[in-house]
Amino acid sequence: MRKLGFAPVWRRICVSAALALLGQSALALEDVQITVLGTDKDLESAITSASLVQTAKNDGETDPRDVIAAALAEYGRLTEVLYANGYYGGVVRVSVDGREAGLIPVFNLPSRINTIAITVDPGAPFTFGTARVAPLAPDTDLPEGFRTGARAESTQIQAAADAAHLAWRQAGHAKADLTNQSITANHNRHTLSADLQFAPGPKVRFGRMTQTTDSTVRADRVARIAGFPTGETYSPEALDKVANRLRRTGAFSSVALTEAEVLNPDDTLDVGLALADEKPRRFGVGAELSSLEGIGLSAFWMHRNFLGGAERFRVEGEITGIAGQHGGVDYRLGTRLEQPATFGPDTTAFGFANAAYEDEPAYISRSVDMGLGMTRIFSDTLSGEIGVGLHYSDTTDVFGDREFFHLTLPIGLTWDRRNDMLDATSGSFIRAELTPYLSLNDGGSGARAFVDARAYRELGAGDRFVLAGRVQAGSVYSDSVQDIPPEYLFFSGGGNSVRGQPYQSLGIPVGSDGLRGGRSYLAVSTELRANISDTIGVVAFADAGHISDDSLFAGDGNWHAGAGLGLRYKTPIGPLRLDVAGPVSGDTGDGVQIYLGIGQAF
Repeated sequence: MRKLGFAPVWRRICVSAALALLGQSALALEDVQITVLGTDKDLESAITSASLVQTAKNDGETDPRDVIAAALAEYGRLTEVLYANGYYGGVVRVSVDGREAGLIPVFNLPSRINTIAITVDPGAPFTFGTARVAPLAPDTDLPEGFRTGARAESTQIQAAADAAHLAWRQAGHAKADLTNQSITANHNRHTLSADLQFAPGPKVRFGRMTQTTDSTVRADRVARIAGFPTGETYSPEALDKVANRLRRTGAFSSVALTEAEVLNPDDTLDVGLALADEKPRRFGVGAELSSLEGIGLSAFWMHRNFLGGAERFRVEGEITGIAGQHGGVDYRLGTRLEQPATFGPDTTAFGFANAAYEDEPAYISRSVDMGLGMTRIFSDTLSGEIGVGLHYSDTTDVFGDREFFHLTLPIGLTWDRRNDMLDATSGSFIRAELTPYLSLNDGGSGARAFVDARAYRELGAGDRFVLAGRVQAGSVYSDSVQDIPPEYLFFSGGGNSVRGQPYQSLGIPVGSDGLRGGRSYLAVSTELRANISDTIGVVAFADAGHISDDSLFAGDGNWHAGAGLGLRYKTPIGPLRLDVAGPVSGDTGDGVQIYLGIGQAF
């Protein structure tokens, strides 16, 4: 039997030496018995989950040396669990085939182990007699469990110390420190008194940031991107923002900020910056397969430090509709150059140029887009984008051959609170776009709006079941539908809108067999995702789409819907997706559609 506490240092050293030298045969641990006296079921569950011996058995550990090591470490491990649950007078026994583990000679270990019995007598729970932290920064939010009369869990003491320390640092006192702590247990009254004393130190302002490592990104650009707030009041959030600005460029594999140990005489704090460059070049390829839309292939090449100032240059191409049953083969080629910190540390300037040939079921378009713009990062979850561009397209559709030449003003806002971009289980995502366009030839002018909103919610404990929903809505305005480029109009059907319905199968009928896009669009998708193992999941989904020939959904329209089942296999780059769907309403298609790609459908 051992009272709470860790094995002596000499014993741990001897055990390590003995375990390294001895070479007993490997025989399995057959049984682990854990008994927790009393009626605290939460404590019993915590001890069972934390038990190193139980973990060794679950892992199939067979070497007696490793099993004995786990048994000896069990005293300290379970002591921590008792403290964390407010028990400070407990006793832990670890019996190895009837012998107390702590009394087994370290140079005479058993050659086989059958049963380890762990008995924990927690004693009475302790409550806080005194729970005090002083002094406190204004608006300090201490944990609710750190108060007189509450269960004296050791984790609450640590949480209170962390909260007080963080509050002082957030108030500008970068060198605040816990200078004294008095923690006393009264075993007669079963109380624990905790008195924590802090020394806030002076209020601090930021001094200089000094780069301590070399980088292929120019030092002046590093400083501009970082936006280090020299002269401003210290705050941890400001340092986090500096690091995040550098990380999101993609030019660095590691960003580390180190505060100076000692303040300057004027109470300013210098910070060291250590950078490790990411490999500058990157390329990737992708593929998707649909039974009706055919094969889609994509590739990109990117340089993360194109001009030596963390500029990102990307070239990407895509070929879709290969062997598809509707429309022809589409080709797209695009380039984009981004320069971070062009108009301040949170604003990125960009330029782009795209060319496309689209042979869609309802039209053929040969188009070129180019323009300039800027992206503003408002927070970790909110960003905005504005630009000016030129759009030229030469099209063929139910209205014949037409040319469009527009000046565009694209505006976008993105609010992304997902926990994972490729496989979200919680959070939400909203992308809103508005593109006014002005005709530069004989056509008309107008505006196109589009919103993509998604939400994810875990059902029950963990992320075994996830309910996901998506709404897409769009509308385009112009005096005449013939003044709208066909690629600006809306269609429904296919893997990105209504699975189970043929690609772009729902639009506005023209004549006996013609089809064009509608001015308004609405699509609703729901998925129930279930993980049946660490790598495999199944999905049930239903999608519906609506197309109207009036802006802002003012007139009549048509609906169609599809539903199906899917399989997901998790990979390091996102889940491999296989969906099988069929139509459930509407007259735009029949039969089963198959979709294969990487990443969730939304």
